[in-house]
Amino acid sequence: MSKQADVTIEDVRRVAELANLELTAEEEPRMQRDLNAILGHIAQLNELDTTGVPAMAQVGEMLGNLAYNRGETLRVDTVRPSVDRAAVMAVAPETDGRFFKVPKVIER
Repeated sequence: MSKQADVTIEDVRRVAELANLELTAEEEPRMQRDLNAILGHIAQLNELDTTGVPAMAQVGEMLGNLAYNRGETLRVDTVRPSVDRAAVMAVAPETDGRFFKVPKVIER
């Protein structure tokens, strides 16, 4: 396995802050171990030789084949006009004319 940089407690705190999580002092070392384990597994995967393995860009292609085999079809993706903004804003509870106004739900 290739050498990787270990996740520090400071890294854990920064990630928790970015994710708006409050970790206790007991949770931080456990999260550090978990993140290092995840990165270790990713490093192992990166060592695999994937030459000759075609990229799978669309999972929907596989789903399409499965659905087709069961006699189902997926909806055709067609371009359609959007909802009229003025009509939607006219019935919105609160708006500034361009955007919906919603109550703040995340406190920092």
